[in-house]
Amino acid sequence: MPGLAGRPVVSRHFDRAAGDLVADNRRNWDARAPVHRDSDHYDLSTVPAQARFHPREWEQLGSLAEASVLHLQCHNGVETIAFAERGAKVTGLDFSSASLAVAREVADEAGVRARFVEADVHDAVEALTGETFDVVYTGRGSLMYLPDLSAWAEVVARLVKPGGLFYLMEYHPLLCAVGLAGSGASRSLTHPLELRYDYLGGGGPASFDTPVTYAPSRSGRPVEGATVSHLWAHSVVEVIGALSAAGLTMDPDMLWETDWVNEPRWDGMVPMAPGWWRRPDGGVRIPLMYALGARRSK
Repeated sequence: MPGLAGRPVVSRHFDRAAGDLVADNRRNWDARAPVHRDSDHYDLSTVPAQARFHPREWEQLGSLAEASVLHLQCHNGVETIAFAERGAKVTGLDFSSASLAVAREVADEAGVRARFVEADVHDAVEALTGETFDVVYTGRGSLMYLPDLSAWAEVVARLVKPGGLFYLMEYHPLLCAVGLAGSGASRSLTHPLELRYDYLGGGGPASFDTPVTYAPSRSGRPVEGATVSHLWAHSVVEVIGALSAAGLTMDPDMLWETDWVNEPRWDGMVPMAPGWWRRPDGGVRIPLMYALGARRSK
């Protein structure tokens, strides 16, 4: 759905109010792109693309040689190229043109072939002209930017080939709802956890205005020009319900939680594998990420 100067218009799936919030998020991700390009968090020489996936993800995804894979909300392509490295014919889709410009650079530097398409995830069916895929993948901070999971799930179901797989690896909504008690600037695990944000959806988004990002630039460059973002809570039950209502069948063997997370959210976390950390033993154990798989019937 091209708009002026090739930029996407607000998706028809949104009313005006939600569309304005999503437009804020798109501008914010455009502004984050150059900061993330110069961030240790996305440095492939430190954590290679394939190491950014939990070992159990690769186990469940299986062989991807010659499989068609769609990575929704792919951001700067650092994770997307892992599918190409495994022999998949991969497409990344994102609404941020600045992020996709970086993604194309990342793929070229890695020497892999990947196609990148600019569109809001809700408009993916139209943007991809009805194409379907063996595997549709998303996660790692994607669902929290979506105001309406029912509309999203219907799009996902239309993108999966008959017999194909949708796979999600996402931050657990409990992780998104908690913070460290005490000073907002503290990252020390000596502070107890407290609930700060909604766990259940339906209460409207949490809005933030900050030049700080989870992947700071090595040079200390802040996010500039568009610092406002909006995040919606979605429980695991809501996600499963939306996908099931859209006609996908959950695979119970692919539903799991883990106390690993792909960033050292708090000081003192223990490295478990390249690019993965967990809280140390002796404290409260909570899920930090979860995965699920759902299939489209043949």
